[in-house]
Formats: sequence, C-alpha cells, structure tokens
Amino acid sequence: MDLAVAFLGTGGPAPTRLRGLPSVLVSREGFHLLIDCGEGTQRQMRRSTGLVSVDEIFLTHSHLDHCKGIPGLLKTYDLNDREEPLRIVGPLGVRRFMDDLKPFVGRLGFHVEIEEIGDRDVLGYPGFEIEAFETAHRTTALGYALLEDDRPGRLDPEEAARLGVTDGPSLGRLQDGQEVEGNRGAVRPEQVMGEDRPGRTVVVTGDTGPSSRTVEAAAEADLLIHDSSFVTEDAERARETGHSTATQAAGVAAEAGVKMLSLVHVSARYHVGAVLDEAREIFPETNAPRDFDMVSIPFGEKGPPEFVREGAIRSGEQSDG
Repeated sequence: MDLAVAFLGTGGPAPTRLRGLPSVLVSREGFHLLIDCGEGTQRQMRRSTGLVSVDEIFLTHSHLDHCKGIPGLLKTYDLNDREEPLRIVGPLGVRRFMDDLKPFVGRLGFHVEIEEIGDRDVLGYPGFEIEAFETAHRTTALGYALLEDDRPGRLDPEEAARLGVTDGPSLGRLQDGQEVEGNRGAVRPEQVMGEDRPGRTVVVTGDTGPSSRTVEAAAEADLLIHDSSFVTEDAERARETGHSTATQAAGVAAEAGVKMLSLVHVSARYHVGAVLDEAREIFPETNAPRDFDMVSIPFGEKGPPEFVREGAIRSGEQSDG
C-alpha cells in the first residue's frame, strides 16, 4: 500500500530560484492530501507529480506564503471541468481568508467546503485519521499527523493447520477477526494471529517553534516534516518570530523517537549543508529536501522511509540527502 510525500515547496517566506513556497503533497492509495498551498504550487505540481486533483487541502495557518496558491489552483481545476467537491481544512481564520478570496476566484463549477478545526480534533478516513495539533507560531496555527490504522498481525498457518483450519475462506475469516470451526472446536483469531502491526505516521508542523505538542503528535512517527527556519546563532530571532532552529527541530525529532526528519522552510540566508550539519549532530536521520524530492514510506517490516532526490526519481536511484 503506497504512502509517499512529495515536497512541492521547501523554501522560507519568499521564493528563491531553487525553492518555492511551502507545500507538501501526501499520497496514500489514490488519496491526495495537500498540506499548505504557497504561491506557485500548481506550477510546482506540473513540474513534478503532474497536476494532481487533490482530494483535500489542509492549511497550517493563514499567512500568505502558505496559502496564496489556492486561488490559482481552484481556477485551474475549474478550467479542467472538475466536478468533485473539495474540502479545505484549517485553524480558526481560514474561513474568513477564503471568504476574502471569493471576489478573485469567482464562481466555480465544483463545491468548495471550508472546515475550521482546533487542537486535538481528529478527522476520520477509511484506513487512517488526521489529527490536528496546536503549534507554537505567532498566529493561530496547526500541524497535522496522518495516522494509519493498525494492521492485523501475521497469520501462523502451521498453528491454524494444527487446529484444523486449512481452507482459504476460513483462514480469511480468521484474518478478518472472525471465529471459525476447527477440528477441536471453535478457533479464535488470537489463537493463530500475531500481535497487531502499527500503521504508518506522517507529521507536518508548518511554521512553529519547538513544541511539546509536536513531540506528542510525532511520537514514533515514520516521518516528521519540521520548520527549520534558522540556525542556532539566530535562536533569539527564531523565538521572536515563532520558528525553529535546525538544532531545535532535531531535538524534537529525537525526543519523539521518529524514524526520519525532513527540514523545510530553511531561510535563504543559510547554506543548507550547514543547517544539516547542525541538525545531524542531534538527530543523524535528517535530510533537507529540495523542491520535487520525495519520501517513500514502506510498512515498518519492509524497512525505513526512503528519501529520494528529484533526479533519482527518473533514474530509480536513491539518496541519503
């Protein structure tokens, strides 16, 4: 079952030649979730994944560098005759922001639903849920954790056979949590199934200072995408503006016990290599994605998350970032 993250915009509050404004596309088995939509996001899509018809857009907050790309994306969807409704979710203030955009967007041929949520609110989907968590920014802001449901443990076919269950339909029912009849009476799933296997978790903070809520939401996550606007020498500036240093982001990742940390929103004033060096002293499994890089997240038993550079996507090669 596919779970992948495409980095459409990894820059800070102003775009540069190499980095667009914040936007992350999370794809899971045909479901496409766009988290933030900075100016130019639709063009970034065309240059990487193609113009994906996203199912939902989640905004971390209403600062323009995170949402100014919405009007253009909506109009392009309309020109492409989109009919499916689109839900835009975000913290308090997103509804007013979208209302202010109406004169510029005009009438659309599909319905746009706006939903405001808060800290610890959970939205459910088939096979996973999305939990919002409050972040430490200068305005009302949320991060989001995509949490897959746990999966059933592995079936022990030898134990099932010993209990007289060998036919496919009965084994399938055991895997679905149902009791079946064996040669020694009823056979319960817990007799032949291993422990449940955890689903995967992807966490995106948006703009934030280091926060205990992020640590809580990202506990044992496969991937944490965290604000890293500054380096340690500018820690005071980070505190004043509601952002994090690379060291602080790495500290959050280490405390949460995540498998991989991706640093985004890096200020153009820094060389990314220096930012990475600072973070990796605290948390070695850190990368700093460029626009169009990706992370593929297999199930835990199949290995750790895989960081793939844009150039390697075409060649099939991988990079440790």
